[in-house]
Amino acid sequence: MEGIIWDGTAILRALIGGLMIGGAAALLLLVNGRIMGASGILGGLLDGSGDARRERLAFLAGLVGAPLLIIAATGPNPTNIDASWPTLVIAGLLVGIGTRLGAGCTSGHGICGLSRLSPRALAATGTFIAAGILTVRAFG
Repeated sequence: MEGIIWDGTAILRALIGGLMIGGAAALLLLVNGRIMGASGILGGLLDGSGDARRERLAFLAGLVGAPLLIIAATGPNPTNIDASWPTLVIAGLLVGIGTRLGAGCTSGHGICGLSRLSPRALAATGTFIAAGILTVRAFG
């Protein structure tokens, strides 16, 4: 892939991160019988439709807090974002709308849905990937 340097450290970090996400999703499903879809967890908290409010808050606190702890421990990772703030806000809103229309986000469908062999998750994940490829090809 152009512009990406795949050294041994990057591959190891990606592997460990994937194992941690998959392990957490499996643990939440096995222990609590809940699917670890971030949009569903946030949506249930915001619209009041979900139970287990403390569990949802703890999940979201970890989602925000873990990167902050990494930054505090290792320092900020330099990034290069070429988009303006309005573009980023509009992109975020479009992602949110797509998440609602698709009845879930990439974590819910791609990690949890595919692991349960859900046909809907397979269709959604294929759509996410195709849309990402087309977007990069058209605008990248």
